[in-house]
Amino acid sequence: MTRRAHPTDHTTHQVPVLIVGGSLVGLSTSLFLGRLGVRHTLVERHAATSIHPRGRGNNVRTMELFRVAGVEQAIRDAAATLADNHGILQTPTLVGDAGEWLFREIDPGGGLARFSPSSWCLCSQNDLEPVLLDHATRLGGDLRYNTELLSFDSDPDGVTALVKSRETGEHTTIRADYLVAADGPRSPVREQLGIGQSGPGDLFHNVSITFRSRRLADVVGERRFIVCYLTGEDADGALLPVDNRENWVFHAPWHPERGETLEEFTDERCIAHIRRAVGDPDLDVQITGRASWHAAQRVAESYRSGRVLLAGDSAHEMSPTGAFGSNTGIQDAHNLAWKLAAVLGGWAGEELLDSYDTERRPVAEATSARAATRSVEHSHPGFAPPPGAGGGGGGGGPQRGILNVALGYRYPQGAVVDADPATPVVPERLDLTGQPGSRAPHLWLRHRGERVSTLDLYETSLVLLSDAGDPSGWHASAVRLADEMSLPLISYRVGTGDDAELTPEGDADWAACHGIGPGGAVLVRPDGFVAWRCAEPAPDAASALRDALTKVLART
Repeated sequence: MTRRAHPTDHTTHQVPVLIVGGSLVGLSTSLFLGRLGVRHTLVERHAATSIHPRGRGNNVRTMELFRVAGVEQAIRDAAATLADNHGILQTPTLVGDAGEWLFREIDPGGGLARFSPSSWCLCSQNDLEPVLLDHATRLGGDLRYNTELLSFDSDPDGVTALVKSRETGEHTTIRADYLVAADGPRSPVREQLGIGQSGPGDLFHNVSITFRSRRLADVVGERRFIVCYLTGEDADGALLPVDNRENWVFHAPWHPERGETLEEFTDERCIAHIRRAVGDPDLDVQITGRASWHAAQRVAESYRSGRVLLAGDSAHEMSPTGAFGSNTGIQDAHNLAWKLAAVLGGWAGEELLDSYDTERRPVAEATSARAATRSVEHSHPGFAPPPGAGGGGGGGGPQRGILNVALGYRYPQGAVVDADPATPVVPERLDLTGQPGSRAPHLWLRHRGERVSTLDLYETSLVLLSDAGDPSGWHASAVRLADEMSLPLISYRVGTGDDAELTPEGDADWAACHGIGPGGAVLVRPDGFVAWRCAEPAPDAASALRDALTKVLART
């Protein structure tokens, strides 16, 4: 990439947000911005979405975000082929019944329903990206594939970028208020900005081999796994089903640090390796593709440089075990989207964007450490950690604490008021009871005759929840402040009274679930995180709420 954007004869295209990178995180950024009505342009150097079946695990928090964004069902439809695949198997061979299940079910007993209206979803990147592209385009996103970022300049008022169509050769200058760099682990944008990275660096290397085998389904039998770690000494690897019938992926260890080249992974070598790993010397194997990939643990030292913000792999790399990397990136995009919408919409101060780094970078640091721990526990092929590596990541078995990472992470500091700064970013136990900086609790409610989750209320505005009857006047104060402060703030009274907009199902005590008493109130951000709460009636509700809003939104 050249250092500066050069003037051209073309008319400058102006847009509030320019997204660089059109993979999962870039597309999710486009989707979330589109839902919030923020005009944007996305450029991606590749001609189309991913064709590789990778990055398949979408955790419960990610699916909650896609639920609110209106794409959850479309994603589940695209993922229908693997809907019955749940467990992780570890075995020296697939022939016979050797080996053990690290776990058989992602959500045994259905206990996750207590915490969320959504659930995990196994949808490969090549199936997920077209869904996101379709919905982002329908929302008005200007998505330009086969278009490469050549250079950019950032100044105090925005970013000027020069892009080139790889199909026509046409150059276009784009002037944006903000640039979101979702351009991968070797991010040219991050490199130009001179943002360093912390962490141990490269962890291991694999070659991803796609292949066809009709007889392999007979060998696998009824074992519907997400991944099978094959641990034979001379042929270890990870086997992943694509359709449970004839299309498969095999991750083979690769050791470039020993001088091993990608060219050495010939069809013959790959076929022999897969046969040994599976335990069937006569298995029919037709290699259809191969690609190298590198697992690393790195986090950018800053997620923001002026008008440029990093998201996804440009901001963090982590071990693929547990699919934490892609989920963390999608959740980056969601956190950033509402803040960009707020600043561009004039209802938040520009300093709100500083909280993106304050909140999301510690999450990446904690999550990447947990991901490395999972690689140790799962004996990921090619990963030989140093002695003692992987400790402190939860312990107690391969599944312990995984929901804490996926759903329970906190923002001890940032766009929150009265959060405990000493709270661990990833707590030791899942505790979603309305603490400032945590994801708001899930409860089923009736709203205008429809059954909704509390999480369905949070997307385009701030939300205040208070008791029906409202002895402190929270509701009236919120309605008045929304007008006076010119910001999107919706107030709901919760209960069974005539003035209640929301009625909890059954005997649920909504206030207790949010950690407040009668007459208290909870302020929730557009991303579903608790911004502030007042546990009891306030003598001056309007002043208390105004002060909280001013702090959360970085308004002067």
